[in-house]
Amino acid sequence: MSVNSIKMNRRSFLGSAAAAAVFSSMPSAFAQETPIRVGGTLPLTGPLAGVGAIHKLAANVFVEQINAKGGILGRKVEFVLLDDQSLPANARTLYERLVTADKVDLLMGPYGTSSIIAAMGVAQRFKKLLIQSSLGDPSLAPYPLQFPSLPIGPEPHLTDSEVVLDAYTSLPNPPKTIAFITSKFPSALTIAKGGQEVAERRGIENVLSLEYEFGTKDFGAIANRIKAADSDLLWSGAIGMEAVQLLDAMSRIDYQPRNQFYLFPAPGPTAAHPKANGLTSLTWFEAQEPFLSYPGAQEFVTAYNNSAKAAGFPYPRTEYQAAVEFAAWQILAAAAEGAGKFDDAAMAAWLRSNTVETVVGPRTFEGKFNAGKQSTKLKQVQGNDWVTVWPTEFRPAEAKFLAP
Repeated sequence: MSVNSIKMNRRSFLGSAAAAAVFSSMPSAFAQETPIRVGGTLPLTGPLAGVGAIHKLAANVFVEQINAKGGILGRKVEFVLLDDQSLPANARTLYERLVTADKVDLLMGPYGTSSIIAAMGVAQRFKKLLIQSSLGDPSLAPYPLQFPSLPIGPEPHLTDSEVVLDAYTSLPNPPKTIAFITSKFPSALTIAKGGQEVAERRGIENVLSLEYEFGTKDFGAIANRIKAADSDLLWSGAIGMEAVQLLDAMSRIDYQPRNQFYLFPAPGPTAAHPKANGLTSLTWFEAQEPFLSYPGAQEFVTAYNNSAKAAGFPYPRTEYQAAVEFAAWQILAAAAEGAGKFDDAAMAAWLRSNTVETVVGPRTFEGKFNAGKQSTKLKQVQGNDWVTVWPTEFRPAEAKFLAP
């Protein structure tokens, strides 16, 4: 072989080696540019679809905003969303698919206690972080890698009703009797039982305790029982559209409770109901001060309201259902940025030791069930809109707690 031939072969080898080095580095470079895929389900159909649409829109607002800012750790976010049809069994199957078949990088929790518990079982099996926004009974969530955006504290079965009854006790004629009507939806049932305990401790007479199956549509017989009891305060563990259906049923028999509270109603249809003025519900965010002072809140409210109007939502205004979903995504992003990597265990460890600034206020995860401190408020329908009325420091300056 000639010297020139050897030189040519050497140059060819070096060129090939350089090319191989370049190409071998390209997948790593491209990997940095691929989106971070976050998988989850929501009830886009079924009895919880109205609330599911709110959570979907809030998630989309977050993804759009974070991607406009460059994503998380330099990677854009892609939300891989599936419809669980309001069925916990579907949620379990779909989260398994998201982890094993779709191979998403991170998980975001579904809506509703039963579906969250179902998803949590999958997350625990695969040791995945699970941020969730709507678990009503923290005692059902001992999994150490789950973190709630909803600041209900570790014992909402007691503290939620404490807030409600504190507010009503402040009225000129506080209730002396109470009726408990609740869905058997797990969190609603647990909170109702806790509410009965709180009412008894305060000396408020419980004149009716009634449970019904989740998904009930005919509330005629229940409305008659409520009218017969005629309590000073109706405590309803209604979920979604159940509140509207119960209001309709009471209207048909010409009955209006003197005071009425609903646990987790669909916000828009409930506020718009002609018999809703004065009824109350729980809240953790409304589009008013001081909530709007939380980091990112005003930007979120503007974007969400515009998107809700464009989508034709019946209540195109931001309230706590949208806010806690957005906050869940803020927590997920903060955990990744804080840990410096998309690693479930490292992100969970960072969350346990740090405070996350969210649109529902600062979130910490100390104590049982990673629940942190409770920050529950009471809101009231006033003129087809929701107004925070309790505690008083969260009440707008011009607002009052309407008495019957």
